[in-house]
Amino acid sequence: MTIDLRLDPRETPLLIDFYHLTMAASFHEHGLNDTACFAMWVRRLPQSRGFLVAAGVERFLETLEEFRFDEEALDYFDSLKLFKPDFLHFLSGLRFTGEVRAMREGTIFFAEEPVLEVRGPLIEAQFLETLALNQVGMGTLIASKAARCYAAARGRRLVDFGLRRSQGADAGLIAARSSYVAGFDGSASVLAGKRYNIPLFGTMAHSFIMVHDAERDAYANFARTFPNLSTLLVDTYDTLRGVENAVAVARELEPQGIHIQAVRLDSGDLLDLSRKTRRILDDRGLHKVSIFASGNLDEHKIDALLRAGAPIDGFGVGSAMVTSNDLPALDAVYKLVEYRGEPRLKVSTDKATLPGSKQVFRGMDASDRFLGDMIGLSEESVHSVAQSFTPSSARVEPLLATQMRDGRRVLPRPSLTDARQTFLESWAKLEERFKGLQRPDVYPVRYSGALKAALIEQRVRVQKRQA
Repeated sequence: MTIDLRLDPRETPLLIDFYHLTMAASFHEHGLNDTACFAMWVRRLPQSRGFLVAAGVERFLETLEEFRFDEEALDYFDSLKLFKPDFLHFLSGLRFTGEVRAMREGTIFFAEEPVLEVRGPLIEAQFLETLALNQVGMGTLIASKAARCYAAARGRRLVDFGLRRSQGADAGLIAARSSYVAGFDGSASVLAGKRYNIPLFGTMAHSFIMVHDAERDAYANFARTFPNLSTLLVDTYDTLRGVENAVAVARELEPQGIHIQAVRLDSGDLLDLSRKTRRILDDRGLHKVSIFASGNLDEHKIDALLRAGAPIDGFGVGSAMVTSNDLPALDAVYKLVEYRGEPRLKVSTDKATLPGSKQVFRGMDASDRFLGDMIGLSEESVHSVAQSFTPSSARVEPLLATQMRDGRRVLPRPSLTDARQTFLESWAKLEERFKGLQRPDVYPVRYSGALKAALIEQRVRVQKRQA
């Protein structure tokens, strides 16, 4: 029997909400399937967040080329006894034939800025709402949390330890992938290593120590098995005696050409223990042995440790990052912004939208650092908005690029390494005041004059639509 811990690629198109089917059936019956444009963005950020990191875009795009409802899906729809045969026949031939404009993965962006836009026949584009929010929304959520850990770590090694605490198998893969994009050095997840070629890191569990009659034997056995992968877990019993035992094994094995790389602290007062551990290692001449810490860490704990001078060289981050525990969901939306070539606008309280297909323009100063962003209409150009930046920009770059046209890729698929490099380059160009962990400064994002005019015009039209 097939296990349930799976997602058959043929089931991916079923990652929709039920109302997408009912709306599509009504659209089809009444001939409403002209070209539509939907945009995805994050409405607002809490005070603790100063930026977002785009991730999950490639996972979303790669599903679209094969998007179709197979016979099994259609049989299921038919079994619901709700849909007419001509609609089911229509679905049998449905493929994604539209266009996707999106930011590159790893791009730093901000509230209200569209991270992607989908243009195509209304039914096709509407069907992609849940998939986009699920994949890009979660990928961005975790990448943004991971980037905060990257900020706190100040160049120390970071490893994703989150798979066992993730809220599902796919969530664990998203976390490994997104955290690597946002500066983590690797993951403990073997499947992520295989699928994405992410560097793998791991040490040992406490059970490895406990099955040995002597702690030193456990260390020696592991180091002999993995002479180039020997990070020893020292807190199973008394932590500092564990460090002493690790030192003894290190000195015993050194003449054999086996060198202990690190010791790992996983509990207790990490500041005090890391200081005492460093002293023990240095007093024994083991200056090259590093200290790795784990155990319910997040960006705030990492930051506090390093501010206090903890001599820790790397961190394993699990639950807090993989669940984005302080912000478990983004206020992300996927909304209709244009239909039949005309802008569309929603004016609901606290949920209003911006009309029309848009572009995000980023102004750069003379030092090639972020100056500010402007949300404009897609037909606007770099040249038309350049003069609107205050202070004036040295150059302006558009952030949304066409990734798919007529249902097919038009740009080469970037590697995960490319996405990581995009983040690292963006990170270096973002001022420190926007990276703070508590109350970062608000990055300047403005509307272009053309967008402001369109917004006023569409508010007038909304009144007529409801008359």
